[in-house]
Amino acid sequence: MAAPVLILEETDSTNAEARRRAEAGEAGPLWIAARRQTAGRGRRGRAWDSRDGNLASTLLLTLNRSPAEAAQLTFAAALAVADLLDRYVPSTLVSIKWPNDVLLDGRKSSGILIESGPAPSGGLWLAVGIGVNLSHAPEGTERPATCIAEHLRHDVAAAPSAEEGARMLAETFDAWLERWSRLGFQPVLDAWVARTPGLFGPCTARLSHETLTGTADGVEADGALRLKLPDGTLRVISAGDVFFGEAA
Repeated sequence: MAAPVLILEETDSTNAEARRRAEAGEAGPLWIAARRQTAGRGRRGRAWDSRDGNLASTLLLTLNRSPAEAAQLTFAAALAVADLLDRYVPSTLVSIKWPNDVLLDGRKSSGILIESGPAPSGGLWLAVGIGVNLSHAPEGTERPATCIAEHLRHDVAAAPSAEEGARMLAETFDAWLERWSRLGFQPVLDAWVARTPGLFGPCTARLSHETLTGTADGVEADGALRLKLPDGTLRVISAGDVFFGEAA
């Protein structure tokens, strides 16, 4: 059963709100969504454009898992967003770019940021932050962005409201969380690979201190990207900005 959804009128960041609750002893599971964020954050400290009508939400939950295992849920989160998009847009337009950028017609449509820490009662608290462009796409971004409203199927009248999107995401994520909890990571990774083109082909990876160019050679069992360099060296990449195909 999907976790309950709490809708806030405004907060600084749904991830920050989840952290405060976790450090105060709240265990979840609870989705925290906000109609407006004043200090939304993306990966690497980047600002996240949080416009009215878009979805900003975070799942707070507590797990008795290692941080490495908990990190697997970033793949489940990407699949949950893809499933959400499928309900409103042609599924042929939906894809995932390693590791967790969900694309709509080749453009960024969402952001995922997972944070964690030791829970006061034991275990690990997790804040699975997910933003989805429902009605608006930010402008002036590093990469082209789009939103659900720009790609609606002919049988869909409008993009979901933030409230509807939050409840729909709670449902789609719960399905993957249950699958992961019951069957382990492999079925999640297999489904993720099926939605992720470019895992075998030209690839450029921008890491914190270097840029690597070579050929993507699939992923490791934990989802890390394998990159074969021109000299035959194989590098395993766990985090970074990656560009596939012509974009490489």
